[in-house]
Amino acid sequence: MGSIQDRLTKLLGRDRVLHSPDALLAWECDGFTVHRGRPLAVVLPDSTAEVQAVLQLLHAAEVPFVPRGAGTCLSGGPTAAGDAVVVDCSRMRRVLEVSTVDLYAIVEPGVVNLDLTTAVHEHGLHYAPDPSSQSVCTIGGNLAENSGGPHCFKYGMTTDHVLGALVVLPDGSLARLGDTAGPRAPHGLDLAGVFTGSEGTFGIATEITVRLSRDPEAIRTLLASFSTMADACRTVSDIVAAGLVPAALEILDRATIRAVEASVYRAGYPEDAAAVLLVELDGPELVVAEETEEIAAITQRHDALRLEEASDPKERKRLWKGRKGAFGAMGRLNTDLYVLDGVVPRTRLEDALNGIEAIAQRYEVVLTNVFHAGDGNLHPNISFDGRDPEQVKRVVAAGKEILELCVELGGSITGEHGVGTEKIDHVPMMFRESDLEVMARVRGVFDPTGRCNPGKAIPERNACAEPAKWPQMVARVLDETEETFGPDGGRAP
Repeated sequence: MGSIQDRLTKLLGRDRVLHSPDALLAWECDGFTVHRGRPLAVVLPDSTAEVQAVLQLLHAAEVPFVPRGAGTCLSGGPTAAGDAVVVDCSRMRRVLEVSTVDLYAIVEPGVVNLDLTTAVHEHGLHYAPDPSSQSVCTIGGNLAENSGGPHCFKYGMTTDHVLGALVVLPDGSLARLGDTAGPRAPHGLDLAGVFTGSEGTFGIATEITVRLSRDPEAIRTLLASFSTMADACRTVSDIVAAGLVPAALEILDRATIRAVEASVYRAGYPEDAAAVLLVELDGPELVVAEETEEIAAITQRHDALRLEEASDPKERKRLWKGRKGAFGAMGRLNTDLYVLDGVVPRTRLEDALNGIEAIAQRYEVVLTNVFHAGDGNLHPNISFDGRDPEQVKRVVAAGKEILELCVELGGSITGEHGVGTEKIDHVPMMFRESDLEVMARVRGVFDPTGRCNPGKAIPERNACAEPAKWPQMVARVLDETEETFGPDGGRAP
């Protein structure tokens, strides 16, 4: 029959199946560079039918596979072991349908997040979830990780904007989850919600239906600088306590400010500040004007050094440039970057940051902080030299303690980056054995053989080896999907 690489090449052609060692280098890791693995091969399908054919072939050969988008994930989610094939969906980048009346778009998984907003901008619409990597990350990857972003404080995570998906399951069969009318029928199971955030362990979404949002009447962006991080954090708490819901509340610390200002992402942030708070308000003009005054008063009560307001779209873009480019600016500090994403209650931000700083000093690592302050989603960034095993050891140990601290303060080990392989050993910090058993059973519904992105999200357990039975609802969804789309996965006319 030939090797699996030969059979995949026969299916897709030589230019869309990569398996030479040098060609596979780009797929060895994602944004979490601590964990690396060279896959058996990389395939580049460009349609639902081709994804089906690939998964059917791999299923028959009992070969595991790993779904992948742009590779911007920060937890090792799309990193493959040597016995797995990477199914890279980056060629599938068509916007299939846009409804300006019902406010939705149907896109392929390789559509870049920002490109979707660009595609609907002329209609006065946008796609709300905006990860910091939105200029390169894909909708398929966002779906897998349930990505957030600066504007998730007001508008929610990816799951709040996903209406449905056409999914190729690990055996190559099709399932339609949700619909343009919503993620579930009345009194039905929210299968689209279950799939979102499953970290590529349930199958591959080849068509994703997302909610579009109307552009607001007015937008105002403010930058407040403070002499202490405590003043910045207390300002955030008071803004929320006042009943205000800004579109975004972002904080950068002094080390991040200085890295940004020394880079191509320079935005004019005051380098003498211990912290800057980026606040964005949107909505009706009169409401935004009133809220701007309220927030200005709150920043004054907390001794803001300076308050700057963007006067036009160009200025707004400048203020955001530093925040959006913060992770890129970290490249000036060292060769590698470990970006954590623990979560704590807003009222514990000060405690968390003080504890994180103490951990960094104890392990002698270079730490910077930039985070979604509105929902307590911290991003402690540790810069290090990945070529130095001793440094890597200290970095990983510091990361573990930081996540333990977040859980102790009433938070979580991840807010938007996922578990992947990075936090696979830390999951028991939050979940009991009985919790993990339920997770394994749900995963087994979609992937009974355990070959879809193995070793990710849920720690390996003996109970995981026993496949769960297909619930009646899932079986019905599969049957209806087959009737609607046919065996080749083509869309109904």
